[in-house]
Amino acid sequence: MKEQKLDPKLDLVLERIVDVPRELVWKAWTTPEHIKQWFTPVPWQTIDCEIDLRPGGIFYTVMRSPEGQEFPNIGCYLEVIPNERLTWTDRLLPGFRPSAHSINDHPFYVTAIIALEPHEKGCKYIATVMHSDEESRKKHEDMGFHEGWGIALDQLVAFVKKQ
Repeated sequence: MKEQKLDPKLDLVLERIVDVPRELVWKAWTTPEHIKQWFTPVPWQTIDCEIDLRPGGIFYTVMRSPEGQEFPNIGCYLEVIPNERLTWTDRLLPGFRPSAHSINDHPFYVTAIIALEPHEKGCKYIATVMHSDEESRKKHEDMGFHEGWGIALDQLVAFVKKQ
């Protein structure tokens, strides 16, 4: 997949140096049992995850709120470059089948990219979430994108260090 040019009006980015090897970050992102341990900021939980790690493969999670409400999300991997780049969207179902809002019940669709680069202190972690319009981007930012994704990354790092 060609490198995507960022548009600050449409894209949200979380970039950080983490003190764990990128191979372990990759494993945390691509192993269902690992995803369940860190993917949602506590007190939320990820109670289910299914991964078929290939372009067109499924990326499915179910998040549970502290009140017990469940939020399933199904998407499709677009790009899988081991230990370097993982790209998926909830706009498509597995097999690149177009999705409908009623399936994910989301206020907007996204394409997400996790890029991992080697770094002397561990790895450079860049999470980019692309939106189709400024309203969707703002809605996602107002929902707590930076805080939520930042907490999830902290949880990922803590989880990896315990392994």
